[in-house]
Amino acid sequence: MEETIKVRKGEEIDINNLTNFLIENIHDLDTTNEMTIKQFSGGYSNLTYLLKFGDHEMVLRRPPVGANIKTAHDMKREYSILKYLGPVFNYCPEALVYCEDQSIIGTSFYVMRRIPGIILRKELPKALHFKPEEARKLCEKLLDVHVELHDIDVKSAGLDFIGKPDGYVSRQVNGWSGRYRKAKTDDAPDFETVIKWLDDKQPKDTDSPVLVHNDFKFDNVVLNPKNPMNIIGVLDWEMATYGDPLMDLGNSMAYWVEKNDPDEFQSIRVMPTTMDGALTRDEMICRYGEKTGLNMEYFDYYLCFGLFRLAVIAQQIYKRYYQGLTIDNRFGMLIFAVHILERAALKIINTTKI
Repeated sequence: MEETIKVRKGEEIDINNLTNFLIENIHDLDTTNEMTIKQFSGGYSNLTYLLKFGDHEMVLRRPPVGANIKTAHDMKREYSILKYLGPVFNYCPEALVYCEDQSIIGTSFYVMRRIPGIILRKELPKALHFKPEEARKLCEKLLDVHVELHDIDVKSAGLDFIGKPDGYVSRQVNGWSGRYRKAKTDDAPDFETVIKWLDDKQPKDTDSPVLVHNDFKFDNVVLNPKNPMNIIGVLDWEMATYGDPLMDLGNSMAYWVEKNDPDEFQSIRVMPTTMDGALTRDEMICRYGEKTGLNMEYFDYYLCFGLFRLAVIAQQIYKRYYQGLTIDNRFGMLIFAVHILERAALKIINTTKI
């Protein structure tokens, strides 16, 4: 099960205000017991809390303390995505209530019903083991759920409000480049060679835009606790948009550290993708091409972009630590990941034929 901890200092929530708000706005709560609040320990972006009224479990999501990124922590947008997505994607958590009144807990937030299950982090839980053939099958299922997401008819689901696919690649490259330059600190690499290459080598817009999750990976899916081979939920929709499916896959593969990768890349692994039997990046990419019929020959571009984008996210979070806006020591280590990701992106640039 996903680990919870006592709420971290500086990230507390006013339990009385929140309790009163939830009782007024969610009508099936078991109010015979007082509400308790714990914090989920994983993740680096939006803060996530476990709320319990007796056996009734919910999850609250709010922006991180000290965040100053206008579009990356829009709680109303994320809540709306869940409301529209729920009827067409069985893995979506049920959205319960959104609140923009900052007098309740000091910021906007939303609450969704919890999907109880197993979330895989860097190492497998001690009680969980996958045989090589099971690990392979689980990787295949992860990829297949991603394909299922990309098969959703965005317009008929009412989700086309989330983005404009025309000019998507250009906006992504320009947007993330600007974010990196804004977040750059004195101890960060400049990434200018990577930025120029991504700008120069841009592919044309896809003629088959899809619902893009933008953070689809093992630690954002929930496994059935009774049968961990089954995926029952997909979480963290804060960066979802309407755009290029290969950009989405490239973002996912940027996280995919495999067994034979160099030691420094192993050092930033955050998921158990090195377990015996796990698919390699190339196998995941090939399977996606086989399932969708898309041409994967230009995929080095999308993987390079994914590595760059991941570095930007890490650098944005690190800057909050650098400026003293958060005291979470995990954030201080992210500068090393930024340097490693630049070297990985440069390696693609120097070896690819595109």
